[in-house]
Amino acid sequence: MHAIPHTNPPRLRALAVPAVLLAAVALAAPAAAQDFGDTLRRTVKRAAQSEVQRKAERETRRATRCALGEARCETPGAKPGGTTDGVQAASSGGDHRLLPRYEGSRVLRRDFDEFTDYRLRTGKSKATGAQTLEGRVTRLTYEGPADRAVLEVFRNYEQQLRADGFTILFSCAREQCGDIRKEIESGPRYMLLWGGGDHRYLAARRAGPQGEVHVAVWVTRNSGGGPARGRAMVQADIVESGAMETRMTLVDADALGRDIAQDGLAVVHGIHFDVDRDTLRPDAAPQIAEIGRLLVREPSMRVRVVGHTDAQGSAAHNADLSRRRAQRIVDVLVREHGIARSRLAPEGRGASEPVADNATEAGRAQNRRVEIIRR
Repeated sequence: MHAIPHTNPPRLRALAVPAVLLAAVALAAPAAAQDFGDTLRRTVKRAAQSEVQRKAERETRRATRCALGEARCETPGAKPGGTTDGVQAASSGGDHRLLPRYEGSRVLRRDFDEFTDYRLRTGKSKATGAQTLEGRVTRLTYEGPADRAVLEVFRNYEQQLRADGFTILFSCAREQCGDIRKEIESGPRYMLLWGGGDHRYLAARRAGPQGEVHVAVWVTRNSGGGPARGRAMVQADIVESGAMETRMTLVDADALGRDIAQDGLAVVHGIHFDVDRDTLRPDAAPQIAEIGRLLVREPSMRVRVVGHTDAQGSAAHNADLSRRRAQRIVDVLVREHGIARSRLAPEGRGASEPVADNATEAGRAQNRRVEIIRR
């Protein structure tokens, strides 16, 4: 994806010698002029060498920052097409392999999750124009080159996606985008993307043998201060749908019983629900069956089934969601495993009791859990 070419004045590559010094050399006595000329040439040579050394030192410092993974590190003069895959884009500063950057842009921020959920906006109202996706998510924030209009940058991305086989699901400009801006220009990206009303958005989709890929592109003109003022800023999000790696092991009835006997509760991570819903996934059945086995084996045991969520969403929403999820587990234990409802008490505590950092997907996965607590 290349910008419309434009010319710049040639960069000076040598130090200019002032005309007055040249005149002095011409008028001086031959011997004196020779000495003076030699001295001047040595001075110019030392200055040029110093400049080369300074450039080398700057490049060494930049390479060191890259090796240490500094967020603002990027490859100088990167061109569209010189891309890496999503994992590398999150760690090395490269572009995503499916979406090159606009020529002359630089990366300001990147985020990557191997598996998480993502709300894709497909309309100006999130009540009717949004869908929740799951998979590998790469988010890249770019600062565009000077003197490039929002429309020009946006059209380049739009044409690139169409050329690569993507279907545009939704596209908007300015007030037609509704409240999309509130979701995109939020959190750590607020100051990076702070726009002045000239903004455009698109959502696109492509199906392939490796699964679906969705892309969201937001282009706005920075109206804040600093060197980015007036530049076109780009937020490009790529969602590659795929199955989550199953890393949580089944906790059998014996292990549940030991944990409850020792600590009064057992923590269970293997009961999965659809994103932001109380619908149980099929792979939750074996874990619920183990809870049922324990309760059948211990007919006098009464328990609370407590649901926990991560911190995405409001406190009220998460509390209600976790309560409904706990109720679904109780319903299955009663209906499919013959446990008396009087022995089970569903509770929802939302995100009020985290056990890990909600800033990472690994931490959020730990916080989304069920606890079986002896009453």
